[in-house]
Amino acid sequence: MIVRHWMTTDVVTTAKEASIQDALKLMKRHSIRHLPVVQSDGTLVGWVTDADLRSVLIASMLEDLSVEDVMVRRPITVSPDDSLETAAQLALENRIGGLPVVDGSKLVGVITVVDMLSAFISMLGLMQSSSRLDVKLVGPKQSLDSVTRLLQDQGAEIISVCHVRPTKADEAVYSFRLKKCSMEPILGSLKEEGIEVVSAEV
Repeated sequence: MIVRHWMTTDVVTTAKEASIQDALKLMKRHSIRHLPVVQSDGTLVGWVTDADLRSVLIASMLEDLSVEDVMVRRPITVSPDDSLETAAQLALENRIGGLPVVDGSKLVGVITVVDMLSAFISMLGLMQSSSRLDVKLVGPKQSLDSVTRLLQDQGAEIISVCHVRPTKADEAVYSFRLKKCSMEPILGSLKEEGIEVVSAEV
C-alpha cells in the first residue's frame, strides 16, 4: 500500500502571513489539527498544528504574530509513492499525528495517523464479517505454508496473515483473519496435525 491511495488530496492550507487567530478559526471550521503552510504556487514552506497555535494564542493578542512565527519550517514529509509503512514509521518515531505529502517541493496531500490506521484496518480485514485464528508453529515440520494449505483444504478464505511477536525464541505465532466460516472442522484438522491453536474467535 502506498501513500497516494490513502492521503487526503482536498487539503486545507494557509499562508505564512496569516494571523494565529485566523489559522485557528480555519482549523476549527474544517475540524482539522494540522495545517500545511504554502506559497501561492503550492510550494510547501511550513507545517503548523493546533497545539502550536494555541501555545502562542495569548501572546498573539499582545503582539503581531503570524503563522510564520510558529510554523515548523522543515517539516518531515513523504512522497505520494512512499509506502504506508514508511509514513507510519516516521509518524511513530517522531511522535507526530500527520505528514504533508509532497511531489518535489509542491504539496499534493496530507496523510494522518487516522488515515494510516484506516488503511491497516482495511488491509487486515477487521471491518469485514470475519473470524480470527492464532496458531503456534514449533519445529521444522510445522510451517506457515502447511497451515495455509490446511485452511484452504477446509474451504477457508484467508483475508490476511500477520506474524505475532513470539514469547519464546523458537516459537512462530501467526494470526489468520478468515472470512466468516465454521471453525470446528478447521480446529479439528489443526489438532490432527499437532498444531497448537493459541486462540480462535468466531
